[in-house]
Amino acid sequence: MAQTQGAPWHAKGLIFENCSCTLVCPGHVHFSQGCTFDRCVGYWALRFDEGEIDGVDLAGAKAVIAFDAPKHMIDGGWTEAIVLDAAANEAQRVQVERILRGEAAGPWAVLARFVGDRRPTLVADIVIEDEGRTKRVRVQGLMDAKVEAIRGRDKGREVTFENMFNQVHPPTQVLALGSTTFDDGVIRVGNKDSHALYSRFDWRVG
Repeated sequence: MAQTQGAPWHAKGLIFENCSCTLVCPGHVHFSQGCTFDRCVGYWALRFDEGEIDGVDLAGAKAVIAFDAPKHMIDGGWTEAIVLDAAANEAQRVQVERILRGEAAGPWAVLARFVGDRRPTLVADIVIEDEGRTKRVRVQGLMDAKVEAIRGRDKGREVTFENMFNQVHPPTQVLALGSTTFDDGVIRVGNKDSHALYSRFDWRVG
């Protein structure tokens, strides 16, 4: 999908993910790396704490992006489904969908190039819980997921990547293990104690 030009925008918030790979997902390091299994299936969960695009305040919006990708994610052909929070207002949902479909430039425009089958966007109640080192996301009838930071030598500190390049995460990312059930009839995720990460995103365009 080609990037479209628009007004500058920015957003900050929480992002966490879980996929079927063992920790750490090779595709997270670089899409050319072979993932643990023949398919990499998982999700990203997003909570927008602040931000603005085209005059719309993004604070409070939430979303989930579920995916099913090949072993070498760089080959493309991903199947992807976006779920938007029913509690967001219509303007927020429109703009968050634009961002996540890559239509507003920014990091998701890069990932959109790899999507071969984009499922219809769903709207449902999304509950995200942030309990320090444990993050949860629930979508009634569709999804139940949890990620929990792994234990380090210094139990008072999280285990992190530093200076790590990733399109949607910042350079510092917390390593975690996650378990997920997700089923929209096409993308089916059943992960148990597999690769997970969380961080605080800060996206700026223009």
